[in-house]
Amino acid sequence: MNTTRRQTLGTGAAAVAMALGAGAAKAQAKTQWDISTVWPDGNFHTVNAKRFADEVKTATGGAMEMTVKAGGQLGFKGPEHLRAIRDGLVPMADVLNIQQIGDEPLLGTESVPFLIGSIDELKVMHKYLRPLYEQIATKNNQKILYMVPWPTQYLHLKVKVDALDGLKNVKIRVPDKNAQDMLAAVGMSPVLIPWGETIPALASGAVAGVSTSSVSGVDGKFWEFLKYVYPTNHTWSCQMMNVNLDAWKKLTSAVQKTIEDLAKKLEPDFWAASLKADTDSLARLKQGGMEVVDIPPAMIKAFRERTASLTQDFMKKVPASAAPIKAYLAELKRA
Repeated sequence: MNTTRRQTLGTGAAAVAMALGAGAAKAQAKTQWDISTVWPDGNFHTVNAKRFADEVKTATGGAMEMTVKAGGQLGFKGPEHLRAIRDGLVPMADVLNIQQIGDEPLLGTESVPFLIGSIDELKVMHKYLRPLYEQIATKNNQKILYMVPWPTQYLHLKVKVDALDGLKNVKIRVPDKNAQDMLAAVGMSPVLIPWGETIPALASGAVAGVSTSSVSGVDGKFWEFLKYVYPTNHTWSCQMMNVNLDAWKKLTSAVQKTIEDLAKKLEPDFWAASLKADTDSLARLKQGGMEVVDIPPAMIKAFRERTASLTQDFMKKVPASAAPIKAYLAELKRA
């Protein structure tokens, strides 16, 4: 009888131990994701991503661990990120919207030349565009966690001119088709080149200028190749921090909510970081020896006039863009 009791107690204790062990293992289990980005460690988008990853890890008690792989470590170029997330090749990536227009043309709306003139105007545009971007993400098996704009755009060049004619035939790197059309319209020779190939193109003399932000100018140490910065503020674009939906659905609802809440909370801080990055980077370009050109009013007026038709052209080419663009222009009383 005692033996039977001991056996029963032993069996029960073993069952309890096994249950406790299983519970502990479940509590300790964690999810680890890599985040792919082409931007270097010092870039503010990368800094934002690292802060986001750190806060998610803390808020989830280590259950969710994200590791930012900067500088294209995972082998993906910027234009490949939408597909890489869609196909599950990487669970998360920092996606530059304007580089995905080959798959999703609407993602190029922000870069229509001179459509958006400031970060405040961009916020108005996002009221109409963001829901459509969310639909595009879902269609591509992913979810947008947060979006952060690049700061104002510049032309970084070797030459100093005071009229558009002086830019004729200058070969310049551009990040997307809208910028290519814009600079072709003013007589330049724009070439579509991903960021990872831009510095070699400058070093080899394949291009004599770059259309990009001051932040990228610092990333690329443009003062080693170029001399002048033109504050044209001609286009806008955003990085979208996207997650693969299959990977997302494997998370518990509690972890999902924590990540979503943090993304919403931190996004305004990340936008503020964009503005600060522009100011700091422009100062660094000057420190490196570059001169910020005071563009004559007649030159910028001619720039706008020669590219004015591109808004209508874009709406015809991408019909889905017409509604958000018209709503945006109506709110700004520019319709």
